[in-house]
Amino acid sequence: MENINTLKAKIDTKVTKFILLSVVTGGIYPMMWLYLNQPKLTEHMKNEFVARDYPLWLAIVTGFGWLLTDISYSVSESETVLDHIATLLSVASTVMVIVWAFKAKTALQAYALNEFKFELKMNPFYTFIFSIYYIVYCINDMESELQKHNIIYSKQIS
Repeated sequence: MENINTLKAKIDTKVTKFILLSVVTGGIYPMMWLYLNQPKLTEHMKNEFVARDYPLWLAIVTGFGWLLTDISYSVSESETVLDHIATLLSVASTVMVIVWAFKAKTALQAYALNEFKFELKMNPFYTFIFSIYYIVYCINDMESELQKHNIIYSKQIS
């Protein structure tokens, strides 16, 4: 059995730093993080829970949404079709992030169960609201969750 902190060491991301970089970069950092760390996650968990090019498509959808917003402001002060398309792309990118988070949640729980024989409890509401940030938090917190599981399980045996 491998060390539970191996995945944490591979992605090497503190949640506070992740949030601060997200704020400072205007939301670009989570997409960059996803692009860099998605292959590490799927390789380590041995679970291809989303397509390899998913982070790339997320960046494309988000980028086009931002681009169309800028273009629509320069074309007209009033609402245009470009505004509606930009809104649609923005909603689509948000949905893509939430879908990724739920797929990562399922893969992470399966990984914890198969590799370390414990149920990693993850809150679906937090997964929906905090998405990538919550997944990173749960990866970083797996060791303490395993320790809690071991304490509870050893008390039930006695």
